[in-house]
Amino acid sequence: MNFIFQSSPWWILVCLLVGAVYAFALYQPIPRFVGSGTATGGFDKRTTYGLAALRFVVVSFLTFLLLNPLIRSLRTLTEKPKVVLAIDNSESVAAAGRPALTKALAELQTLQKQLTDKGLDVSIHTFGDSISGDLTQIPFTQRTSDLSGLLSSIRSDYEGRNLTDVVLVSDGIFNQGLSPTFGQYPFAVQTIGLGDTIPKKDIQLKGIIANRIAYLGNQFPIKAEVVSSGFQGRAATVVLRQNGKELGRQSISLGKNETFNQLTFQATATQKGVQHYVVDVLPQPGEFSTRNNRQDVYLDVIDGKEKVLLLALTPHPDVKALRNILEKNQNYELDVRILTGTPAEATPPADKTYDLIILHQIPDNGGAGTALIQKYLAKNTPVLFVLGNQSSMGPFNTSNPVMQVNAQPNQSDKVTGVFNPEFKQLNLDPARLDILSKLPPMLVPYGEFRLQAGSEVVLWQQVGSVRTTKPLLALNVTSPRKTAVLAGEGLWAWRLEEYALTDKQEVVDELIQKVIQLISVKEDRRKLRVYPIRNEFVAGEKVIFETELYNDIYERLYDKPVRLEISDEKGITRTYNYTPTDANSRFEISRLPEGAYRFRASVTVNNKAEQASGQFVVRDLQLEALNTTADHGLLRQLSQQTGGKFYNASQTEELVRTLTNRPHPARLTSTEEMNELINWRWLFFVVLTLVTIEWGLRKFYGGY
Repeated sequence: MNFIFQSSPWWILVCLLVGAVYAFALYQPIPRFVGSGTATGGFDKRTTYGLAALRFVVVSFLTFLLLNPLIRSLRTLTEKPKVVLAIDNSESVAAAGRPALTKALAELQTLQKQLTDKGLDVSIHTFGDSISGDLTQIPFTQRTSDLSGLLSSIRSDYEGRNLTDVVLVSDGIFNQGLSPTFGQYPFAVQTIGLGDTIPKKDIQLKGIIANRIAYLGNQFPIKAEVVSSGFQGRAATVVLRQNGKELGRQSISLGKNETFNQLTFQATATQKGVQHYVVDVLPQPGEFSTRNNRQDVYLDVIDGKEKVLLLALTPHPDVKALRNILEKNQNYELDVRILTGTPAEATPPADKTYDLIILHQIPDNGGAGTALIQKYLAKNTPVLFVLGNQSSMGPFNTSNPVMQVNAQPNQSDKVTGVFNPEFKQLNLDPARLDILSKLPPMLVPYGEFRLQAGSEVVLWQQVGSVRTTKPLLALNVTSPRKTAVLAGEGLWAWRLEEYALTDKQEVVDELIQKVIQLISVKEDRRKLRVYPIRNEFVAGEKVIFETELYNDIYERLYDKPVRLEISDEKGITRTYNYTPTDANSRFEISRLPEGAYRFRASVTVNNKAEQASGQFVVRDLQLEALNTTADHGLLRQLSQQTGGKFYNASQTEELVRTLTNRPHPARLTSTEEMNELINWRWLFFVVLTLVTIEWGLRKFYGGY
């Protein structure tokens, strides 16, 4: 520790001079006459010198502080070498038997004590559980093993510290994250292998392959992958069930010692909502574990296909092109009607409601579709107009909010499409849309085009090499009826030419599909919205609900009590009450068992009940039961890569010798600090004490 002056040290002499002058001026002898007139000082000589010295010190020091000197200090810390015991506390470690595990943990307890006695700083890390001093009490209940994540968290927690070794105690099985051998670690990983490396006599339902969504009335496949070991020459039975009812069973042959079989069940979606199916391999005598014989499958069966009416004046290649584009999306249920066909083919069912109407060359010059389009336009159903040489511009202009076309009779232009880079509502790749310039021209009405307020252009018209300001494809999603207009015919030629150029039909189809999706999407105008943050949760984690409540003008509301009812597959209902606030609009539910759940939320706003409903799934992942054969080879590879060594559970004494015999010098960390002397608070009390002593002595001896 030393002083650093921000000005010349010669100023210290000035400070001392100021203190001396001040003390001399205050305590110089004051003559007074006593009796015969002899002059004496106010205090005796010793007291005068003492008080003058106190005043000299105080004034000189205060003046010295005005120079703002700095104090430089150097602090050195000694950090002992650190060792982390990283213990894999997953379920698979305990699968080899608790007695052997308890013995291994007792040896680890001894290992920890021996390393500590040798001067090493030892700490313990596991998968999330807090550990007390007794390692034998670790609960091996973690449902997943992420060894890479465990080592990465240790690397992050001890960054910049004197961590020399990590002792990873594991069976080498991981079922989440990357392989730990892919990571780079600034410490040596010593590994201790637990578990049994001998394959068990077991049958495992290794995986299930199924869609997440199925449509009501459709068939869907459920594929099961079965792995077996030690049952050569036998046969196993796999069963598919729903709600305890058997839907099908199949037999598989276990011909070899280790076999892999894949089989497929066909099921039919007969009910809407989340449906719970169970695939089960019937147990065999002598199986090591039957926990991995079953897996659950959850499918969301929906009757949610959007009903689309394609209404055309006459048969046309564009009608076939639009049909092919729409049928690529399984979410659409397409109804094609030709007005000039037979009455049965021309007239849609009177009681059927559509989510989207596509009008090809309607309104027409003959007025054939006038009555039908008035019926559908009155409902504000989204519409896509496709213009052609039979389109009637007058009725078209009065029935769409996108554009006005003042066309010359029986005249048309041949134009290609150019993407509008200012259009941002759809995620379209401009580079891919460059192919539009190579496609055959469309026939569009010849005349003036004027966009309506709120309309946006997707494609501009280009005549030859001249780009115009006339729209070819435009839409308006701000009007009460969302509408798009394709102002020309020849879509079929676009698709054919794209296939000739690329052997695919992707760019044009994606463009039309996304425009249709944009105008047909339904706006959510509910005042109460309660929904889980995910559709699926894992058993043991919290199920979290988000809550949104709005008033009549769709401003957020808070502090209204919400009632939430959750029902499981058995019909058991759990009821919760909570109040969302501006600071926290979420509600959490813990410890829901595995299953499919439906929920209903209700709240009262302005004496009116608002409701929201939905469904979610809680899955019980049996990842730890899928593989119980220890992988010590992975542990050996990890140790070799990081400069460590692999040990069996009985070799802890050798590990102690390895860690303690290697030179691990303590790390010295020096920190230099600069601080202003005036910031030392205790100096204030020293000065105050000196001033108080001087003042007290002056009063005691009669001074003023």
